[in-house]
Order: sequence, then structure tokens, then C-alpha cells
Amino acid sequence: MIFFISIALVSLLIFGVLFVPVTGCIDTISNQYYIRIHGLAKANLEGHKTEIVRIRLVVLFFQFYLYPLRKRRVKQEEAKKSKGKLKLKKRMSFKKMFRIIRTFKITRFLLDIDTDDTILNAKLYPLFSLLKYNGANCNINFQGRNQLVLYVRNRPIHIIKSIINF
Repeated sequence: MIFFISIALVSLLIFGVLFVPVTGCIDTISNQYYIRIHGLAKANLEGHKTEIVRIRLVVLFFQFYLYPLRKRRVKQEEAKKSKGKLKLKKRMSFKKMFRIIRTFKITRFLLDIDTDDTILNAKLYPLFSLLKYNGANCNINFQGRNQLVLYVRNRPIHIIKSIINF
């Protein structure tokens, strides 16, 4: 009986994780760059004094720091093993990648740029005006501001469905 209850709880947990929203954020106004699985984990990309970039990973209540630009130590045993066999990686087709990208929903988008060239800004102004008319929040300014705000949301079940279905 306990075995069936534990199997049911584990399957319920896996089923729940498939429907938990995953949010990605790129916000140059407030310098926030993160990917968050609501209620489970969050990975922030932060600046660091000595390492330039670090990733702060919060899983449940535990906090870890990863430094992606550090050189990794190669152990001698691993170096000998890696010379053995080469595996060919199977690439994802463009069609499948496009289907996965289409599952993402953009919840907030703001693009505000200045190219520091007034002539180019003047040429881009009608294009950005047309984009803004069609619903995209794109602006061109002559004040030197460059900003991008992008919030994207998806659920793992949608990604899995797009990979499985043709």
C-alpha cells in the first residue's frame, strides 16, 4: 500500500512539473537576466568583480554560485578516456527548432534603441513606427538610450508536445 502511495506521489510530482510555467527574462533597464521555474528553481546571470559573470542558482531553498568563465581542471584519467571513441551528435532540424520556438509566449516586449547616427535613426523611424502600429513596442530615440525588456513564458509540456508531434 505504501509502495502505491509513493508511486502515486512521485507521478503526481512529475505530472505537476510538466505544467509549471517557465519564465525567461532579459531586462536591460534593471539589469535582470534570469530563467525561473516557478516554485522550484531560478538561475540569475549576475555581474561579479573578479570573475566578470556568475550564475546564481536557487533550487528550492538552497543557493549555489556557478562561474561559467573559469577554466576547468582536466583530470588525467578523463583525458585518457576521452581519446577513445568519438560520438557523432545528431543535430536538431530547423523545422523542429522553429516548432519549439513557436511554443514560447512573449508576455512583455520593449525595444528602445539609439544608433548614435541621426541619419540612420531617421531612416529607421518609419519602420519602428510601423512595428509599433502592428502591436510591437519598438521605439527609436535620439537621446542615447538603448533598452530591451523581454519576458518569455512556456510550459515544459508544450515543448515536449512540439518535439513529439510532427
